Amino acid sequence: MILACVDKLIEDLDSHGYVLSLDLAVPVHLMTKLGRPLLLEGDAGVGKTELAGALARALDTKLIRLQCYEGLDASAAIYEWNYQRQLLEIRLHQSELEAGREHQINLYDERFLLKRPLLQSISEEKPPVLLIDEIDRADEEFEAFLLEVLSEFQVSVPEFGTVTASCRPFVILTSNATRELSDALRRRCLYAFVPFPSPAREARILSKHVPELEEQLRAQIVQLMARLRKMELRKRPGIAEAIDWAEALLCLDVKSLKENEEIVEQTLTCLLKTKEDQLAVNARRMVNSLTA
Repeated sequence: MILACVDKLIEDLDSHGYVLSLDLAVPVHLMTKLGRPLLLEGDAGVGKTELAGALARALDTKLIRLQCYEGLDASAAIYEWNYQRQLLEIRLHQSELEAGREHQINLYDERFLLKRPLLQSISEEKPPVLLIDEIDRADEEFEAFLLEVLSEFQVSVPEFGTVTASCRPFVILTSNATRELSDALRRRCLYAFVPFPSPAREARILSKHVPELEEQLRAQIVQLMARLRKMELRKRPGIAEAIDWAEALLCLDVKSLKENEEIVEQTLTCLLKTKEDQLAVNARRMVNSLTA
């Protein structure tokens, strides 16, 4: 029964542009059924963030994203007051009083509240997908605060009380492992490591996103991508870079990498995003060694 559910999830995500592996499909399925957050860890560019978007599309629900960064605090993640609207309300109140008319004022009414991702995610009538992106970029203090929110799915707004989720969001956290996350957060979450795709899966991804790509060129791109990722590069190219490169090669009417060594060398800027990585790669040698 669970395999049927997992197969259905894979099919649904595939129809919305995401090629999901079986190893990743099981924890995603359990996340939706158990209501537990799912922590996805892996290199940048392996499709962790895109998975949340594809899941939201498959579930026909809203995607709410909290982008983490150093110095992120609770107010930016939960709520802020709209000070400009509050100021306009004060001016209206003063003008009404000057005109001799009674005017009630409540500066902490919900209409002045700006809901940030965490509060927004527990205020929806239909469970959204809450993406907490790059949690490893936030500091440990915010991580501890987040852990409390994920345990109770409620937040406190001092001016008018506690807001509790009427339905829990589907929570996906991503990490590029730039720092070690706390054991407490890991215990709270389901976990999956997302590797770079296998050649077969990357070929399927390319065929889905760049359908005009001919089979021979697609096979050559996949083979070269696998070799680049085995190198000691500062930033190994991800799936998005592979798609960008495939589209660039199509624009230049390339049919085969072996017949266009110079163009390959010039277009590796789509894949290699630092000077050190570009100098480390001998494009012509890699092309000559292709078997496809």
